[in-house]
Formats: sequence, structure tokens, C-alpha cells
Amino acid sequence: MAHLKIKGSRLRLNLSRFEVMGALHSSPEVEISTVESVEIVDNPWSARYLKGIRAPGTAIPFRILLGTMRYRGGKDFCAIYRRRPSAIITFKSGEFKRWIFEIKDVSEVESLKALM
Repeated sequence: MAHLKIKGSRLRLNLSRFEVMGALHSSPEVEISTVESVEIVDNPWSARYLKGIRAPGTAIPFRILLGTMRYRGGKDFCAIYRRRPSAIITFKSGEFKRWIFEIKDVSEVESLKALM
């Protein structure tokens, strides 16, 4: 399961080995200053949150989504499982417009909100 790690002025979404293989992408990392907003949602599978097509990555609808979702104007990095609470971090700039990932420990996300 992905975990947020804050180290200095950098924010990293640490992925497990399984997630790296499934997403076909290493753990993404950005400057904290590029974070625009942080939101917690109950069900990330809604069309309101997910858009575009997965490329590359792994997906079984409503079970697992690991990888990049590409759409006109940008792309999102996703690491979500079933219909569990997830965080959506939106960025001002960078490789991804958003990270969407399942959270087990809300304190990880709350510590990021406190820095903003």
C-alpha cells in the first residue's frame, strides 16, 4: 500500500514492490510547494474523480487501479483498491496533475495539510 513520506521540502508517495510492478512506475516525488489541495474521499471510483484511460498500469474495475490515468490536458497517478477511503492530492505543476491513492492512516494526509 502506498504511503506519503515528507522529507525536507519533498513529498514522496512510497509504493510497495507489488505496486511498482503493477503501476509500471516508480514512487512519484514532488516539491511540497507544488501541492494545491488535499481531499479525502470515501469512494475514488466515481467518474467525478477518475477520468481518462490507464496507460501504463494494471486495473481490474472496482478492485485495483495502479498506474497512470491519461486524459486531455494531463495525467493522474493512481494506487487505489476496492471502494476504500482515498486521498486526492492536486498539484499546481509537475509530472502528474493529481495523485489518487488509498489511505489507511489519515494522519499521513493530515500532516501534509498542516504544512500547507
